Amino acid sequence: MNPDLTRWLLTASERDNPHTRLDDAHPGEQAWSTGNLVRPLVDGATYFAELHDVLEATTEGDLVMFAGWRIDGDQQLTDDPSSALLAVLDRAENRRVHVRVLVWRSHTEQLDFSAEKNREVAEELADEDDEHAEVLLDMRVRRGGSHHQKFVVVRHRDDPSRDIAFVGGIDVAHSRRDDSDHHGDPQRQTLADEYGPSPGWHDVHCAITGPAVGDVETVFRERWEDPDPLTPAWHSRLRDRLSRVKHEATPLPPTRPAPEPVEGGTHVVQLLRTYPHRHFGRAYPFAPRGERSIARGHLKAIAQARDLIYVEEQYLWSSSVTSALADALRSNPSLHLISVLPHRPDLMGTAELLQLEGRFEAIAQLTEAAPDRFAAYGIENHAGWPVYVHAKVFVIDDWYATIGSDNVNRRSWTHDSELAALVLDEAATDHSPFARSLRLRLAAEHLDRPLCGPEHEVAMADCVSASGMFDAYATAATSLQEWRDGGMLGRRPAGRLRRVHEPDIGRALRRVLEVPQRLLGDPDGRPSALRRRHSY
Repeated sequence: MNPDLTRWLLTASERDNPHTRLDDAHPGEQAWSTGNLVRPLVDGATYFAELHDVLEATTEGDLVMFAGWRIDGDQQLTDDPSSALLAVLDRAENRRVHVRVLVWRSHTEQLDFSAEKNREVAEELADEDDEHAEVLLDMRVRRGGSHHQKFVVVRHRDDPSRDIAFVGGIDVAHSRRDDSDHHGDPQRQTLADEYGPSPGWHDVHCAITGPAVGDVETVFRERWEDPDPLTPAWHSRLRDRLSRVKHEATPLPPTRPAPEPVEGGTHVVQLLRTYPHRHFGRAYPFAPRGERSIARGHLKAIAQARDLIYVEEQYLWSSSVTSALADALRSNPSLHLISVLPHRPDLMGTAELLQLEGRFEAIAQLTEAAPDRFAAYGIENHAGWPVYVHAKVFVIDDWYATIGSDNVNRRSWTHDSELAALVLDEAATDHSPFARSLRLRLAAEHLDRPLCGPEHEVAMADCVSASGMFDAYATAATSLQEWRDGGMLGRRPAGRLRRVHEPDIGRALRRVLEVPQRLLGDPDGRPSALRRRHSY
């Protein structure tokens, strides 16, 4: 393999989790698969439509494995009311498709979480008399943590060439079915007032075919087969027994061989994960000391960055994490960093203040490191409403590209369960075409340029270089801000980018919020020895 590819990957030793089965199918120190085809699915409407078609095409004996942080059973996958998720899964179940769902049990709805919504799906889909569908409400997490992974695997009994996995940041839930115009999902979730009556939602997922589908399936099986009780809370276990919710897993169908390499598939796929270190005999059997391969992969890539780090990100909280980005900017005078973030947190109140405290510190740190080579932007739709950025994408030097559930903070790197697909492309020798095309596709959306075809390639030529991309974003954001400041007279300039300027909530309030943010918003799930060494 091209050394320019392998230097961006983690070996099995670098993953540092000998208890996982994830790399058993790979020879020696190899911790990745080759011969795959990965397609980015930008924004939820794109992902949901493809997921709908795949699920509706399943037949008897096929296996659907579904993992999520939140799930809304009435969420439509298309404009057709019959495409509601529960209806689609119920039809699959009636065709004798094996449907297995792992969804986070969640904290209480009073804290703006989704415990009751997730339970509704478990109660409605599960049926004691049907062996083909099973939903587990999974609270096997570190205290205050969550299962944040969002992925689906579909294995076909009679045609493994159709096997597919979907991995990324999109839950099948309200507000996510938005397209690149960002006028919002008709089934909306309440967000902060700043996002308007129909909040736009920008997100990224990917579709994987090839041997890596077997790796994603292993991630699901390891969690499903964990013998630990689904929840430590006795009242939750009692409620499960009094309802139709399963309180323990039944065996999955036997594992099939991983799919064969895709003809013409040039994508190398490595799965990166986070699992916390859990105490008191509750350790994961597949990660007794946790796993931090997301942190290790990102840090290894950041240390090699020389031209451009491009991040689309829901949260940018932890100065302890962003310090690596700041060090890279200081060490490499030609390195640029662009981050696309939400303009404001999604919720009002204490949660918003905690996020603002964390983001203020992180952005200040990066700005101090390279004021002329770091920029943070939010996006808006053409009606002028801010769009909520929920994507979790890293692209570094047009080689390293990840799409996953992980955010740039200590919680995602150490504490919650996360899954990301690192994709490298063997189709070129001087860059990864997958990474570059992903970056330019996202940039085209934000700059109001053609999203695909020959017109896209011509229109994005100025953004191929790091400095060109940095300047194009800056120019578009400046033009839009000047138009707004000038009373929005004349034609609206092209582009949807505006600079993110964190409101300074005041030094005294930041000091008050610092400890709650570290303990509640951004906790540390590492073993104590790694904490002491400031290592992952």
